[in-house]
Amino acid sequence: MTKRFSTGQLILLAITGVLAVVWLAPIAWAVATSLKPESDTTKIPLQWFGSEVTLDAYSLVLGTGGIVKWAINSTVTAIVVTFMTVLFSAMAAYGFARTQFRGQRVLLSVILAGIMVPPQVLIAPLFAEMVALGLVDTWWGIILPQVAAPVIVYILYKFFQGVPPELEQAAFVDGAGRWRVFFTIVLPLSRPVLAAVSIFTFITTWNNFLWPFLVSTDPNTMTLPVGLANVVQGTFGLRYAQIMASVVLAGLPLLVIFVLFQRQIIRGVAHTGLAGE
Repeated sequence: MTKRFSTGQLILLAITGVLAVVWLAPIAWAVATSLKPESDTTKIPLQWFGSEVTLDAYSLVLGTGGIVKWAINSTVTAIVVTFMTVLFSAMAAYGFARTQFRGQRVLLSVILAGIMVPPQVLIAPLFAEMVALGLVDTWWGIILPQVAAPVIVYILYKFFQGVPPELEQAAFVDGAGRWRVFFTIVLPLSRPVLAAVSIFTFITTWNNFLWPFLVSTDPNTMTLPVGLANVVQGTFGLRYAQIMASVVLAGLPLLVIFVLFQRQIIRGVAHTGLAGE
């Protein structure tokens, strides 16, 4: 039996198709350009395909561009930031959701206000703080400011409010303390939302350019976005095939993560407790 689509569904599919083309076209152009000979990248009129398919741009980037080292730096930074952000945000969110203390509403309002403040506004005071603490050109100078994530605290706070308190009360009756309940009951129940916010945090940290660019000039701590900026500015000049090859290689890990964990992302968003807001 053939399924018939309503007019509204057809319009929605058409809009989705247009948005998909708009989103995928730059990616397809980057891949196509990275596979061209360098001489074909500046031909007028522009063409999608070059005279031949070649991997020269990728071999040059991997051999001389330092992209492997930058990728390792970005991976380490993103993993550490993700772990610390999710752990500390979960602790704070659970405290707001399950305990009562003086000034709770005021402190929660401050966290909510932090969601509305653009990160760029905090760049100058954060940099001054890193200078005062002697953390410029260090791993901790790159990592610590990215750990504070008010939006993650709020998402987990809303989720913990939906966890039945009876599950915790049973553990308290058996003699478990607050920390044991948190780590053995609450966190395992929160795996869908924790997986989602972990993936989002990892992707955001991986793509972060401005803060690592400002706080570190040490090549040993340079992350992938900062390294790619240097590629564009100097190492490869205006060699478009190599620039696009760098961009494709930088985006591959995120694509793999999304493909492998897209189900967890969808489940996590569905369990955040924000659907009705």
